Amino acid sequence: MRATHTFDITDLTVNILNSIAPITRPFPNSTDSRSGPSSRPRLPEHRLSLKEVLDDLVADGLVDRADAERAVGGPKMERGELHPLVVIANKKLHHLQPPRQILSLELLTEWLAGKVGLPYLRIDPLKLDIAAVERLLPFISYEYAARYQILPVMVDDTRIVFATTEPWLTEWQGVLRQTLRRDIERVIANPLDINRYQLEFYGVSRSVRGALRGSLEPTSGILNFEQLLELGRRGELSADERPIVQIVDWLLQYAFSQRASDIHLEPRREQGHIRFRIDGVLNAIYQLPPAVMSAVTSRIKILGRMDVAEKRRPQDGRIKTRTPAGREIELRLSTMPTAFGEKCVLRIFDPDTVTKNFGQLGFAPAEEAAWRAMIARPHGIVLVTGPTGSGKTTTLYTTLKQLAVPEVNVCTVEDPIEMIVPELNQMQVQPAIDLTFAQGIRTLLRQDPDIIMVGEIRDLETAQMAVQAALTGHLVLSTLHTNDAASAITRLLDLGVPHYLIQNVLIGVMAQRLVRTLCPHCKGTDRIDDALWEALVRPWPLPKPEAIGAPRGCPECRNTGYLGRVGLYELLTVTPELRRLFRTDMDEETLRRNAFEQGMRPLRVGAALQIAAGLTTFEEVAQILPPLAE
Repeated sequence: MRATHTFDITDLTVNILNSIAPITRPFPNSTDSRSGPSSRPRLPEHRLSLKEVLDDLVADGLVDRADAERAVGGPKMERGELHPLVVIANKKLHHLQPPRQILSLELLTEWLAGKVGLPYLRIDPLKLDIAAVERLLPFISYEYAARYQILPVMVDDTRIVFATTEPWLTEWQGVLRQTLRRDIERVIANPLDINRYQLEFYGVSRSVRGALRGSLEPTSGILNFEQLLELGRRGELSADERPIVQIVDWLLQYAFSQRASDIHLEPRREQGHIRFRIDGVLNAIYQLPPAVMSAVTSRIKILGRMDVAEKRRPQDGRIKTRTPAGREIELRLSTMPTAFGEKCVLRIFDPDTVTKNFGQLGFAPAEEAAWRAMIARPHGIVLVTGPTGSGKTTTLYTTLKQLAVPEVNVCTVEDPIEMIVPELNQMQVQPAIDLTFAQGIRTLLRQDPDIIMVGEIRDLETAQMAVQAALTGHLVLSTLHTNDAASAITRLLDLGVPHYLIQNVLIGVMAQRLVRTLCPHCKGTDRIDDALWEALVRPWPLPKPEAIGAPRGCPECRNTGYLGRVGLYELLTVTPELRRLFRTDMDEETLRRNAFEQGMRPLRVGAALQIAAGLTTFEEVAQILPPLAE
């Protein structure tokens, strides 16, 4: 859901009414879903029936009569609990025409739109102007909207566009036209989407209004470390629920469903902003009044076992949630005081990510082999570098998950603990009681570890303890914030680690980035300019591909052309030749050049290979890599 939008109203209208990308070729005997008024004679006021829809599907040659008869029946349908399109979609009937794909709910909805001569809309809440829509909700009750199966999706000064799933129920149009004093237009949308967003739109709006009426105190009680926040337990709308609890519940569920990696709660003078980071890009989602935003932040701080009364200093915390589907997802919290209140960022960690293999993370076969060789060493230090949000944590947890066999004791010291992994012994840094990274490593050395993971090497004391651990026969994995692999050695020298110790303990360094991948549902092909390709790969003689992938845009990727992210990697394996270059007066460029001669493949080459494979684009990699050399 989105409270602010950068489009003007004309752009928004075009976006909504033309948001459908062709899912399949047009159905036979149906009109185009974006056509004008249907030539079909107007029918009396009534709800769609299962028999009526099946008869039309048979008449249009989509299903045969035998399949249609088998789809009839069911107690929920008889009681009117399920829309006919939902019933038919659940039967998984096959289209009679090649390629005989299953008639999904979206395909059936598109067919219905063409049949009745109305535009088809696949609702994308991130592209709706929710602020404008919410202003209508006090004039259209939830019960009224549910009765007629309608949902406002676009508002301007002269008209309102409603999504509906009942094309032959129209009496509400005249009523709302008089009440709202604007023209009413209709589009056909998925009935399950309409039901879902009715609950969300009205639920959040009601919760905000309830909070503003004075119900701003968050729930009491401090959750212990292992207690779960159960999401989605409310079912239908209830006036008895505490508004702030409901808002937070919706916020988390919505972020999970939209594949967000971060939730940003940003206080402002007039309206607080909620934004999601999806595939590395921030999207404006919602706006809350300042008082409600403050209460939401307090509720989240309570769930994260943070000091609610302390608003003057930054704090960290964590939440573990369980979704209605049973998935457990962990969140890392961080608050920061700003001019208008506390800014809160929630980093979302899906435990499913640690079950991925290295190939799924984006490792090429040669990179995976080199990385496995590094982490197979019995002792030494392996570093992962990159800026914030480059996937270092995911890489380390995936690695530790594979290293944590029953015969090995794997311990971590983190600030904060990102994800709870049962196979690991995880320690939380707590500076307030002098439990720092360095002290944590010192403690772990008395715990008979085989492998130690240090969340980050930030200072000389931590670096010294990591080196000490490596020298005493332990494998140490950690992170540094540097731009590439070669810079990690310079960073260690800058911290004050003697060069001879680096020579003795450093096994290798991996630098990484995350880049958006092209949507597999809609990506097209394009050609890359010879000069751009040459600048990207120089001096490596990689052949220019005949064609590369290009973004197109479809409902699956919200018309962005990109869906998901993949890693780019640069692995520096420390060889005897490179060790001799580790000196106090080391020239970083000389080290980098020698590393290339020893087989290191730079990030730029990894990006070029991903482009050649059709997974991403030059425009994407250009945003995360250093500027091209002249």
